[in-house]
Amino acid sequence: MRVARLHEIGKPLQIDDVPVPEVSGDEVLIRIAGAGVCHTDVHIRSGEFPVPPTTQWPLALGHENAGHVEAIGPEVSGLAKGDPVMVWGAQGCGRCRHCRGGHEPVCDMSLWIAGGGYAEYMLLPASRLAARIDGIDPIEAAPLADAGLTPYRAIKRALPYLYPGGAAVLIGIGGLGHLAIQILRALAPGTQILAVDVNDDRLALALELGADCAIDGRGDAIGEITQLTSGEGASAVFDLVGSEATLRTATAAVARRGILVQVGIGGGTVPLSFFSVRPETTITSSFWGSYTELEELLALAAQGRVRSEVTRRPLEDVNEVLDMLERGEVSGRVVLVP
Repeated sequence: MRVARLHEIGKPLQIDDVPVPEVSGDEVLIRIAGAGVCHTDVHIRSGEFPVPPTTQWPLALGHENAGHVEAIGPEVSGLAKGDPVMVWGAQGCGRCRHCRGGHEPVCDMSLWIAGGGYAEYMLLPASRLAARIDGIDPIEAAPLADAGLTPYRAIKRALPYLYPGGAAVLIGIGGLGHLAIQILRALAPGTQILAVDVNDDRLALALELGADCAIDGRGDAIGEITQLTSGEGASAVFDLVGSEATLRTATAAVARRGILVQVGIGGGTVPLSFFSVRPETTITSSFWGSYTELEELLALAAQGRVRSEVTRRPLEDVNEVLDMLERGEVSGRVVLVP
C-alpha cells in the first residue's frame, strides 16, 4: 500500500510502498477514503512541534481519517467489513485519572501525534477508536475528526460564558475556524459571532457560514470588536491560530469575567499581569476532544448543522498541500484521497 511518511525533520514527506497490515486481537483495518490535512503536520514536518522520543520513524502523518472497515480482528464486536467509520485519534492510555475522567487527549501526546492516515490503509490498535459515521460521506466527514472536534471541545467548555446578546470572537477562519462558526451557531444560537482573519476569501466564507461580522485582522480588529460589543469585549474568545499577533488581539478582546481559549499552536504567548487583562478573565487552552464529544459532533453533522468545506486532492499532492497550508492559502480543509 502507499503511505506518505516523514523520514527526516525539515524534509518533504515520501510516498512509500509498504505491506498492508494484518489484523489480530481487537485491531481494525480501515480502508482510508479521505484524510484531512492539518496545520499540525506542517509544524511536525518543520520540527516546530516536539516529536516525542518514543516516536517510531519513518513517521506516518495524517490524523483526520475516515473510511470503511476492511478487516477486523477475532476479538472485535459491533463492526463489520464495509462499515463507514471515522478514526478517533485523541486516545490516551485509558488507565490514568485523566483518561478515566473522560479527558484522554491530555494523557500522552505520543499516543496520537502521527495518526498514519495519509495512506491507503490504516491499522487501528483497538476497535474503540472507530466511530460510526452512518449517513455522512467519509471524505467530507474526515476533517471533523480534528478540525471539527477540537473547536467543539473548546466551545463546549466555554458555554457557561456564552449568553444571548453576548459576543464570541473566533480568530482564524481556516480549517478549524470555518467549522467553529457552525458549532457556535448550533450550541449558542443567541450569541453574536465575530470572525477575525487576514484573508479575504476566508472572511467571505465566515459570513456565508453564519458569522454575524467578519473583521479584517490586518486593520484595527481590536477597535472593531470593542465597538461591536459596546466597549465590553467578547465573553468568549477562541484563538485558533495562537501566534503572538493573534494572542495580542485575543487578550485585548476578552471581556471582564470572560474566557480566552487558546486552541492554535502558533507559538505565541500571553503576558499575564494584574493589568494586562480585564478583571477575572479566565485564560486556558484546549486539547482535541473526547470520543463522546466526537459522537455529539457527528450527530450535528448528520442533522446537517455542521459541514466541512472540502477540497479533494490525491495522496501524491501531500507536500504541495502542506506548503499551501504553511503559506495560508487554504480555505476550509483539503482532504487527501488515496
